[in-house]
Amino acid sequence: MILGVESSCDETALALFDPAAGLCGEWVHSQIALHQPYGGVVPDLASREHLRHFAPLLRVAAGACDLRTVTQIAVTRGPGLAACLAMGVSVAKALALEWGVPVVGGKHLRGHAWSPFINLHAECPAHFDERIDALLPHLGLLVSGGNTILLQIDKARRISVLASTLDDAAGEALDKGAKLLGLGYPGGPLIEKHASTGRADAFAFPRGNNSRGTLDFSYSGLKTSLRYTLEKLTGAEVHARLDDLCASFQAAVVESLARKTGHALDAGAFRSVGLSGGVANNRALRAAIAEVGRRRSAPVFAAEPRHTGDNAAMIAFAAWMGRARAGGIDPLARAHRCGRRRRRSSIRRMLPGAQFETRR
Repeated sequence: MILGVESSCDETALALFDPAAGLCGEWVHSQIALHQPYGGVVPDLASREHLRHFAPLLRVAAGACDLRTVTQIAVTRGPGLAACLAMGVSVAKALALEWGVPVVGGKHLRGHAWSPFINLHAECPAHFDERIDALLPHLGLLVSGGNTILLQIDKARRISVLASTLDDAAGEALDKGAKLLGLGYPGGPLIEKHASTGRADAFAFPRGNNSRGTLDFSYSGLKTSLRYTLEKLTGAEVHARLDDLCASFQAAVVESLARKTGHALDAGAFRSVGLSGGVANNRALRAAIAEVGRRRSAPVFAAEPRHTGDNAAMIAFAAWMGRARAGGIDPLARAHRCGRRRRRSSIRRMLPGAQFETRR
């Protein structure tokens, strides 16, 4: 049993993953409401919230599952906010010392890369290895607030980056676009909400770095184009055409992502396509990537909505996927093995907490 610990930004999360059965439970405390008045994540507030909520969250997990069955702890070690990462690592090391189990640090982006396969494992854990081997090499599109990456998972399950953004990430472009439009935080879901009733062809926004000669992305020009468009409109016009602006802006982001993914599929011998990261929760993007795969007869695996943002399930799952390399330890992770100690009942003494989201 692997306990996943995630605290890279504004979500405090735990998850229990059993290689023989799949996810046993997920527990999350979200900070979105706390950061909304500031228009973005405030690092000091985020780290304080992690410190406040890890203990009660562990208490909730201990009440739902037998944590004595944990044999390994996997914790996010980067990228992310330094103070927030430190909270998760401290919790992981403390529990490892208490329970006498190894703790492994894993990369947040590696978790996203593997997240589309969590459900495939849950369908039939006993035959997962042979099923995933038939889907490799795999092309993954990872789209989040800070990253836009096309990646490959080869037959040896090694991950390599094929392309990335030259400037802004897709999620960053959506958030900045939402700010220019006077919407709140987080911007991506708000743009999607308005886009659902707008016309995607109402405004001609550019599809950055559109050449077939490169798979890299670019979104800084899109943001600038939106700004110039808004400068030509009155406040009343912006209000009246807000849905069309959002739909056209979102379409520019989605079409760029889908086009580059299609180009990558055409250039390589991939057997499957994956979609992950926070922006992967966007319905228009999910539909566009599904269509890209359908046209090329490539099965598409999109991370479940609850696994698109920061979550501990993907961290635990990625740690297990890295078991076959470097003596069972992910070579991109740094392992910290603790001396064996008798398990104690300190979890029971943790302070009771507020209400948390439990995911099953």
